[in-house]
Amino acid sequence: MEKEKVPAQPMRISILLPTNAYFMSGIRDFTMTFIKNATSFSEQWAYRFQSIVDELCNNAIEYGSSPGQDIKLTLTYSPETSLSICVEDTGTGNKKITADELQKLIDERRKPGYVNTGIRGRGLANIIVNWSDGVTFEDLPSGGLKVTATKNLDKVQDDIAQDQAKKVSEPGHLVLTE
Repeated sequence: MEKEKVPAQPMRISILLPTNAYFMSGIRDFTMTFIKNATSFSEQWAYRFQSIVDELCNNAIEYGSSPGQDIKLTLTYSPETSLSICVEDTGTGNKKITADELQKLIDERRKPGYVNTGIRGRGLANIIVNWSDGVTFEDLPSGGLKVTATKNLDKVQDDIAQDQAKKVSEPGHLVLTE
């Protein structure tokens, strides 16, 4: 009799960070090491996830939590399905925003023809939304905000193939193949 395959249990790591950008270089290094060594995602995706974590944490530090507070980062890897990156702020920052307001802001910045005239303001709308299969915003009972970005394993290969095709079709890109 063949033994039934038991799905692998999700691996979840949570980190509390002070609202200080000083610690972000260590979190970037940790994210890269975790993705490369504990998941089946490629190195290219490890760099992308590093950028997602960086954007989410920096937003929580800058806008969502006041100095002296903590933000919470949780990485959840489900080996057969997905990777989720979740960041929670305290809602005590100088630019408190609700989940609905943040979703509306993202939707506005994703509309065709939207022109960002500032140096900043592209992270959530471009980096996080483009490199995730789903982004959710949730109001926390404590007054903070929880942002979760999820990437499904089955979509990664399709995304890599599309990236390669785009690079080949655009002048100025050098594509090396194995």
